[in-house]
Amino acid sequence: MNLTTQQLPSATLEKFLWTWRGYKIQYTVMGTGEPLVLVHGFGASIGHWRKNIPTLANAGYQVFAVDLLGFGGSEKAPIDYSLEIWVELLKDFWYAHIKQPAVFIGNSIGALISLMVLAEHPEIAAGGVLINSAGGLSHRPHELNPPLRVVMAAFNRVVRSPLTGKFVFNRIRQKSQIRRTLYQVYRNREAVTDELVDLLYTPACDPGAQKVFASILTAPAGPTPGELLPKVERPLLVIWGADDPWTPITGAKIYEEARENGKAIKVIPIPNAGHCPHDEVPDIVNSQIVDWLAQR
Repeated sequence: MNLTTQQLPSATLEKFLWTWRGYKIQYTVMGTGEPLVLVHGFGASIGHWRKNIPTLANAGYQVFAVDLLGFGGSEKAPIDYSLEIWVELLKDFWYAHIKQPAVFIGNSIGALISLMVLAEHPEIAAGGVLINSAGGLSHRPHELNPPLRVVMAAFNRVVRSPLTGKFVFNRIRQKSQIRRTLYQVYRNREAVTDELVDLLYTPACDPGAQKVFASILTAPAGPTPGELLPKVERPLLVIWGADDPWTPITGAKIYEEARENGKAIKVIPIPNAGHCPHDEVPDIVNSQIVDWLAQR
């Protein structure tokens, strides 16, 4: 299906607040029909789906997007973060606002969280769309060579320190540094707009954001896709920007192997796109999602 992507400026998305375990959670909803739940990646927010929400809603779906606790317009809670916390948040959000099986659509860490939802709470899920899925919330020690393990351990201590942690965070959250990071992971530099930079920068200025950053960077990596896939019985669409330096397309192999072993999985590489193809080439990604939703 050929769709014309309709982009709403992030500021014009109608946003709502919901209280979860005493913390304020921001979300948006648009359209009617089968529910879709959009789950952003590390440092992102509802606004990262601004090129997808109206298009998917106009295709006949009720589209929810949630700012995960600690990100976007949601509260920067002083807790120990983990993938499991966010899975619980999405499960409880579903019971509060949706109450019929939904398709969970995630990018990066959001894709891994979506896969966890499908594996652990199949009763709330009708399927999943994983866009450049992360393999974990952080690097596992055995995935790093010994010198890099030492470097990462030292970096974690620096990030956790009240003094040096603030210094590191203040450097990382500068708009110029955010733009440089985005240039690494977006193939098309023209997609790195001032609006996109502001989407990442503004929540990083909220009180408590530095402690959230430190907690997440030093949190457990969580389950691997390989551990989760045997439990997944719902259909999956796996979309992968082929030029992603953070989660290389070699990560798609595990999904291809699961498909060969009988899982209902469709894998689509997207040429000339990086880590966030839903934002970089939204026309392609929106069309692939809508086609798959109709055919699964």
